[in-house]
Amino acid sequence: MIASWIFDRFKRRAGAGLLAALLAVMAADPAAGQSRIKDIADFEGVRENLLVGYGLVVGLNGTGDTLSSATFTKESLVGMLERLGINARDGSLSTENVAAVMVTATLPAFGRQGTRIDVAVSALGDAESLLGGTLLVTPLLGADGEVYAVSQGTVAVGGFSAEGNAQSVVKGVPTSGRIANGGIIEREIPFTMEQMDRMMISLRNPDFTTARRVSRAINAFVGLPTSRVMDPATVEVIVPPTYENDVVELMTDIEQLRVEPDTIARVVIDEQSGVIVMGEDVRINTVAIAQGNLTIRITETEQVSQPQPFSNTGTTETVDRTEIEIDEDEERRLGIVRGGVSLQELVNGLNALGVGPRDMITILQAIKAAGALQAEIQVM
Repeated sequence: MIASWIFDRFKRRAGAGLLAALLAVMAADPAAGQSRIKDIADFEGVRENLLVGYGLVVGLNGTGDTLSSATFTKESLVGMLERLGINARDGSLSTENVAAVMVTATLPAFGRQGTRIDVAVSALGDAESLLGGTLLVTPLLGADGEVYAVSQGTVAVGGFSAEGNAQSVVKGVPTSGRIANGGIIEREIPFTMEQMDRMMISLRNPDFTTARRVSRAINAFVGLPTSRVMDPATVEVIVPPTYENDVVELMTDIEQLRVEPDTIARVVIDEQSGVIVMGEDVRINTVAIAQGNLTIRITETEQVSQPQPFSNTGTTETVDRTEIEIDEDEERRLGIVRGGVSLQELVNGLNALGVGPRDMITILQAIKAAGALQAEIQVM
């Protein structure tokens, strides 16, 4: 009654158009299991770009590359000195205060010229630590071979190493570090959104159902059939007349809409660590499970055999005694897991059988082989 009174009052004051907008907003209120579109999808064209470069770090306290073994470090050092007007090819270079490094960075979307970015520095040769070093001017290249940024600055290293005659201690990774705001963008990637008449939304986890839900949520919000599903990973959105020349406003409104992503039934297994992750929709048919191990224990005990007291015959000898125990886990019985059980019931049933993570991996694979597990098994 109260809700209908509010709607009638609102309709008389604001009109049917605003009422429809209110209903759309209320339909998009957060609910259990729903996520914002911006958290499950990306807008095509709005992306980062990876940069990489090769440079030299100087000022190390004897923890740099060994020039006799790191030829690339020596050649780079000689070339740098020649560009500064110093001829170092005729002499014999011997220093441990220089290290060759790879410099990586991420060029953000819509990064403008002069904007600073963070860079990561990693040793390339046999340097022991980059602590206290300074990166010299290093151009950062994109995948097309063009220079998009340059970097320079003092390397901040989180790890350290200490060594003595009989013991050494290493904490963290002293051969890698970061330079906060150590890169400057020199070239922009042109991308304009003002004149766009359509845009593509790319799902991070492609799925037909999720894509359809995203499209329906957008259409319900705009009030027009402005979006359609192109494939499980792509939703096309045509800019409606109300958002003409204001695509940013449309993207801001769309990314705040909430939908419930749909996922396939999947069991992820990491055999190295024994980790098992099962999705909510995992189901099995009625199946009987028995799990048991054959354990054989062999115990060797040495006993000393001595002659009788005051006996003139016989010698003291060591006699082996072997005890063998066989445990066939006969107390473990056959258990039945009913069909259509939930994830919690499946886990409880396996735990009731006393199954550990390693044995559970084998059981799940056996159930899948029997055709009773209605889920996909992915082994990492």
